[in-house]
Amino acid sequence: MNRIRIKRQEEILAACDAEGEALLCFHGAYQPGDTIELESSSQHVIARLDHTMLPARVYLPDQKWIYALPLEGDLPDGQPPFAFQGDCHAISLREDAGNEYRNIACNPADQRHDSHAYPHASANVETRDESVFFARNTIDGMHTAAGHGEWPYLSWGIGGRADAAIRLDFGRKVVTDTMVLYIRADFVHDGYWVKGTLHLSDGYEKTFDLQKLDGPQAIPLDGPHTVTWAQLDHLITTDAQPSPFPSLRQWEFFGRDAEMQ
Repeated sequence: MNRIRIKRQEEILAACDAEGEALLCFHGAYQPGDTIELESSSQHVIARLDHTMLPARVYLPDQKWIYALPLEGDLPDGQPPFAFQGDCHAISLREDAGNEYRNIACNPADQRHDSHAYPHASANVETRDESVFFARNTIDGMHTAAGHGEWPYLSWGIGGRADAAIRLDFGRKVVTDTMVLYIRADFVHDGYWVKGTLHLSDGYEKTFDLQKLDGPQAIPLDGPHTVTWAQLDHLITTDAQPSPFPSLRQWEFFGRDAEMQ
């Protein structure tokens, strides 16, 4: 069973229930405070919350997800600037039975504040609290990095903090063997990190090198690790390029769900 509800406070504006994939088309304009409420008989689902967004392959520990529509602020919580606009909206929800080797960190529908849909990214600093620099941008599935300050060049900005740290919560046990980073590459505006440290929930720690590169930088994790969270910190900025703006574009982990193996 899969269920979609669009609600305005307690009023249900549109609804769909299905044994298979739930498909809902809502004709109307969203208002601040509206929510999309999803429910499934499975904890593992694939949801597309707007036709402008990539599908999100997420884990719902409570089999429910209340998505507060991001209609206020300088951008809609890191989503495309045209997301959730207009008067016609297509939403879908289905169960996810797959467990192939993949990027298990990706969640295009992640929000700044934990909505109990995982993976979820958070950080101890986000430049000027602007959505183009939210931690959630690093798991949106997009790699476009040769720009800054606007969509699609979203990133995690550290606001000049020497102690900047970013965390990824998977919400359940996953098995991973490789991390891949994409730094923001709007050179010469951007600086870049030459070194960082990864911590995993199983106690594993690795300090690794980074390069000035517009593209993936893979860091092998010395064998598979069963973990629930990861953290990056101790990020060292290069002295070779005088810019205070190093930034992370995408953060990926490759592996599988542990309990579905």
